[in-house]
Amino acid sequence: MSEYQYYEFRTVDYLLTTEQQAELRSRSSRATITATSFINEYHWGDLKGDPLDWMQRYFDAHVYSANWGTCSLMLRLPVSTLDKEMLEHFTVSTRTWAQPCFTDAFAVTKVSDYWILHWSFNDDSGENERFWSEDHGSAWMGSLLPLRDELMRGDTRPFYLGWLARVCNEELEDYDVEPPIPAGLQTLTPAQIALTEFLMIDPDWLAAAANTSSALSDGDTVDSDLANWIALQSSNDMRATLRLLLEGRSQEAERALKQRYLAWQREHSPSSDSAKRRTVAEINLGREAARSKRLKIEQQQRVVQEAKRRAERNQQLERIAANSEEAWATIDKTLQRGSGHAYDQALQALKDLAGALTQSGRESDFKHGLVKLLCVHGKRGAWMKRLADAKI
Repeated sequence: MSEYQYYEFRTVDYLLTTEQQAELRSRSSRATITATSFINEYHWGDLKGDPLDWMQRYFDAHVYSANWGTCSLMLRLPVSTLDKEMLEHFTVSTRTWAQPCFTDAFAVTKVSDYWILHWSFNDDSGENERFWSEDHGSAWMGSLLPLRDELMRGDTRPFYLGWLARVCNEELEDYDVEPPIPAGLQTLTPAQIALTEFLMIDPDWLAAAANTSSALSDGDTVDSDLANWIALQSSNDMRATLRLLLEGRSQEAERALKQRYLAWQREHSPSSDSAKRRTVAEINLGREAARSKRLKIEQQQRVVQEAKRRAERNQQLERIAANSEEAWATIDKTLQRGSGHAYDQALQALKDLAGALTQSGRESDFKHGLVKLLCVHGKRGAWMKRLADAKI
């Protein structure tokens, strides 16, 4: 298998300057570089730069994928958007041999005025088919980038999924305690579902972990919370926000408002933090039940799909039987081409016709039609061999 690596970087909050694009161009003559992105594929060699350094200096998101079974996602968020103590719940390690930064399934580091969040998966077994295609990296950015906005809005489910990926990666002990479990783990967003696929999180671990996750607040509750919080805002706070908006700093204004609102909500609303937090071993107790439930559902789905397939097949055979004369004529015309491919097509059509006439109780019609067909094409050796092998 030849080497293949895919690198993609994106900006969200800012555009790259002409000077920054020139700096990036000096690192690669082949990359696709725009004011919002850097994309390159490598069949030999490697990126002439450090992704972490590039995230600190240029970009808000990075996706990497290699065909030997490695992939990673980085997201950059302003320091003001995330609480250090909250992040530590998802990244704490109890093992004395803890690996260096950015080698775990989920890690966070602070650089300058940013948090760099890093999710990764690594399996060099070569058994994961998803890595075999040379376009397996290009679709991930579009699927995963919405996670950044979700995190900016206070959704901690991507953090919990990162912690769960660490569990699946056997980085934690049985006695390790889960972080505060967020609401809505049983109803993930499309981006969060993509993250579970990207990290190849065991669905049974996810189901067992999500078992105690409460449902998301409905729209009425959110509207009520917002109304109550807005009523508490001072004139000075409102004027400060308006000033930011008029100065063209809308993203900064939104971040500040969201942080204040979420802090208030945590203080005044029931929090999942108060729910009993389980150990890894306790979550694992529910994994077998989750697996049994999943297998049962999958079996039911297979039964439904098989019934649907049979119904569609029966309808197809009914149409063939109703137009049997046309089917015989098509087979005859196909055989006249005299090629191996034509013989294969004719054989499949003949099998379909046999099934159709048998289903409708017209076996004698099939035998009669086959005799007529062989009177014309019975001397075609390759065709007759195919009939013999198919026991027709």
